[in-house]
Order: sequence, then C-alpha cells, then structure tokens
Amino acid sequence: MNSGLQTAFYLISAILFILALGGLSHPETARRGNAYGIVGMLLALVATIFMGDQVHGGGYAWLSGAMIVGAAIGFFLAIKVRMTEMPELVAMLHSFVGMAAVLVGYAGYFGPVDDPAHTLAGAAMIIHETEIYLGVLIGAVTFTGSVIAFGKLRGIITSKPLMLPARHWLNLGLGVACIVLGAQFVGGHHSTAAITALVLMTLIAFVFGVHMVMAIGGADMPVVVSMLNSYSGWAAAATGFMLNNDLLIVTGALVGSSGAILSYIMCRAMNRKFLAVIAGGFGTAGGTVAAASGEQQEYAPAIAGDEVAEMLSNAKEVVIVPGYGMAVAQAQHTVNDITRKLRAKGVTVRFGIHPVAGRMPGHMNVLLAEARVPYDIVLEMDEINEDLPHTDVVLVIGANDIVNPSALDDPHSPIAGMPVLEVWKAGAVVVMKRGKGVGYAGVDNPLFFKDNTRMLYGDAKASVEAILASL
Repeated sequence: MNSGLQTAFYLISAILFILALGGLSHPETARRGNAYGIVGMLLALVATIFMGDQVHGGGYAWLSGAMIVGAAIGFFLAIKVRMTEMPELVAMLHSFVGMAAVLVGYAGYFGPVDDPAHTLAGAAMIIHETEIYLGVLIGAVTFTGSVIAFGKLRGIITSKPLMLPARHWLNLGLGVACIVLGAQFVGGHHSTAAITALVLMTLIAFVFGVHMVMAIGGADMPVVVSMLNSYSGWAAAATGFMLNNDLLIVTGALVGSSGAILSYIMCRAMNRKFLAVIAGGFGTAGGTVAAASGEQQEYAPAIAGDEVAEMLSNAKEVVIVPGYGMAVAQAQHTVNDITRKLRAKGVTVRFGIHPVAGRMPGHMNVLLAEARVPYDIVLEMDEINEDLPHTDVVLVIGANDIVNPSALDDPHSPIAGMPVLEVWKAGAVVVMKRGKGVGYAGVDNPLFFKDNTRMLYGDAKASVEAILASL
C-alpha cells in the first residue's frame, strides 16, 4: 500500500479535525464544524483500512462486520436518544474510548510473536512498554470513571459525593502503587512479573476511576464530563504512540487538550480549583435559610400561569434563565413559542446562560438551538448580568444553584464564590419549580424567600404551556 498517500490523508484529516473544533466553538458554525469532523473521520478510516499495512487478508471481513455493528448502534442511538439524555450518552461514549485503549494496550502487548513490537530492544522497547502502560492506565480510569458518571447523570447512583475515611490517602496509595507496578512492568519484556504488574495496575486503575468520580458531588458533573473527555483524548493519544499512528496521536492530543481547557473554563465558572473537584465534596446538603430573627422564613408567594403571562406581557425587558428542569420537561420548544409571542408584542426577550447550567458544558445552548431560538438573544452570564438590574421580569425555568444569592452573600455556603446569574436584582423574578426541594448541589436558595420573587410550582412543560395559552 501507499504509505505516502496515507500520510497525506492523515494530514488532511487532522486539518479537518482542527476546523471542526473551530466550527463547534459557536452555534452558528456548529453544523459546518460537524461536517468537517465527519469528512475528516471518513478520510481517516479509509486511509487506515485501505492504505496501510494494519489489515491483512481475512481481516477485512472481521473489520467490516465490526464496523457494520458499530454503525448500526450509532445510528440507533442517534435516532432514539433524546436531547435531555445527551450528558449520559457523552459519558458512556467516553467509557467506550477508555475500554478501547485498555483492549488495544493488551492486544499490543500480547500480540503475535511476529509483531515488530516484539523485536524491539533497549530504549525503543522501554518507550514502547511505557506507552502501553500509560495507555492502559488512563484508559482504565476513563472507563470506570465514565460508567460512574453515567450512573450519576442517569440517577442510578446518588449525586452526593462518597466520603470515605482517609480518601485522599487512599488515592495517593493507589497512585503510588501504579508507579511501583509501572517500574516492574517497563523493561520486564513479557516476564511473569511484568504481566502480573500490568494486570494489577489495570485493576487498581479501575478502582481509582470508580472512587474518583464517586467522591465528586453532583454540582460538579459538568466539570466531570469535560474532565473525562480530556482523559479519553490522552488515552487515545497514548494508543496512537503505541500503534505508531500519527493521526491518532494528533486527534487524541486535540481532544485531550480541548477537554482540559474546557475543564478549566468550567472550574473558573464555578470558582473551583480542578484539584478541589477531583478531591470531591461539592454537592452535599447545605444549611437552612433563616430569617434575621432566627426563625425559618416562608417561601415566596405562589403564582399561577395566567398571572405570569400578564407580568410578561406588561414588561419591556424579559430575561429567561433555563436550567436542567427545562431539559427534563423538554419544554424548550414551548419556551421558544413564548419568546416569539412576546417579541411580537414588542417585549425584548433574552436568555441568560450560566456556563455550568445543566449536566454538561453547553447543555442549555444545545436545547435552545434545537428549539430554533435565535442565537443573537442567547447571552452568556457575563454578558447578561450587568443588564439584570434594568430587567422587568426574569423567568427562571428549573434552575437553582446557578441563581443562588448565597454564592455571593454567604462565605460559609458550599457554593461560596461561585459566579451566578444575579436575577434577584431584577424588578420581579418568577421561579418555576416542581416543589420546595433544593437543587442538584443540595444547597438551599435564599432567592426563594425574597420579596420580589414569585413561585410557579409544577412540571415545567405544563407551566410554560399554561403561560403560552394565556398569552
């Protein structure tokens, strides 16, 4: 086969992947970015399968069968998975990447005796075995961590962090054990001790992935999703070094670095340090909200849908703050209908998006884009906060922690210092909630007790439909 042609295809694919990332950075160019990514992956598959020496003889039959099965599963997921389930899907796909890295690592180490990797010696062998070890290690952590993240996002596993005694020492011990086993594995060259070290490290990495994500509270799940995205990229890059595949190295590095940058952005949006997220603890229940006299306050008065519709119709400036409650109720299309009705009446309507609203980065942006809400009225927190004091009505749909004043007012709050949408500065705030419970972080919200707040209880879809009917 023509290795030069394969290199050219890989180069084009790498450029397309970079263009894809650039396109995905803004909703208006996201479709184009997706197209670049699809074409780039198609070229990568063609180059790897037909232009290299990785596939021989009957291998094409096995490979074709595997690709057909994989394509069928992917098509089924694309058709059946709802937009509200995207965080769970992303977490599960990360687990696939992690397990693939583990399996490829083992296959590379225990491959056929005529594999060129078995003829390596000296420094080349040390480097190759280090690549295998790191690929399996990162892949194993990514796999179990992603499975636990899926369970938390799905509600199968509690969102509260698991606080084991001396958990930091446990993590440190697991890390040291992996380093010691790595020293035994690298240079062992298929000895019994080396194989045992590899298997033990894999088991330890599985345990570490479980414990790492179990110790992270529900409020940090957007950071966890982006963090696991980064891990899956580095696992793919390590696999690329192992297989001597340049494109896999480049692609893994792109995913790993972009995931790391996104994790940093998420942490900054929550006023959290990355190591503090890994250490866990954010997502435990907060204290109660008490009045100045020390007595428990009453919730703000309840309001009906037709009253909210009247408030919105009489307003000049309206800001809508969507949260996970809107996603669960799949109310985004009705919200868009309300937006169009209000704008037709001459009301200025905009959306305020917190960077960590929902269960994954960009969750609310995706839902609003699906409902065809105009991009130019969807603003980030930093863009909309300064306008909230001049806003007549803010409609909060199923959001809690991202509009919590205690983040700024209470230094003892679990979310102290976290930047939030300062909706309480508006003329009136209508909060749509199912009941009087706390948010995903388990922290009480003083917003629900303020004089300019009104509570609209019930399912978000039914509530917005009632508002739309009145409009």
